[in-house]
Amino acid sequence: MLDREGYRPNVGIILANAKGEVFWGKRIREHSWQFPQGGIKHGETPEQAMYRELEEEIGLKREHVKLVGRTRDWLRYEVPEHWVKREWRGSYRGQKQIWFLLKLVGRDTDISLRASSHPEFDAWRWHEYWVPLDAVIEFKRDVYTRALTELSRYLTRKPEHTRYLRQHTRAPLRNFSDAFGDGFGDAMVPPQTEHKPEPH
Repeated sequence: MLDREGYRPNVGIILANAKGEVFWGKRIREHSWQFPQGGIKHGETPEQAMYRELEEEIGLKREHVKLVGRTRDWLRYEVPEHWVKREWRGSYRGQKQIWFLLKLVGRDTDISLRASSHPEFDAWRWHEYWVPLDAVIEFKRDVYTRALTELSRYLTRKPEHTRYLRQHTRAPLRNFSDAFGDGFGDAMVPPQTEHKPEPH
């Protein structure tokens, strides 16, 4: 389903834990990392699509999360022609996305990368809010910058804009307590641990 300008409606998901870290997924059989995302089906609202994609991609149901906020409008990116399926060339330009910020109220063990028969990720980890964009495929980086910056208004202190994203350096840790309620303190980032699904 494309709009008149050739963009496919889509949702992006930033999932935060109690420490203010965000879910970071490794694309299956690739060396790139990204947030969960997926297309909006005909007749779905962006919010309905978000909950469906959340369950399909990382196994979380509505009761496992709290909706904190969303972007005000569509954020668009264009896909290079060599990434576009041959039958779509000439009509497909890219994606337009509504981004959602969620708080995990369930447990880490509720996350499952095998919830779908067509998994998107083969590993995941928690990462500080300002994710390193050099791990993201290049044509998505600007949208990631805009989504993270817009949704950072839910943090208790404003970020020092986006220089940490652009320079791939570590940003100061943020306090999520006001946005997400009691139990959120200053984010403490532990050594990174990748979670891989158990083989069947």
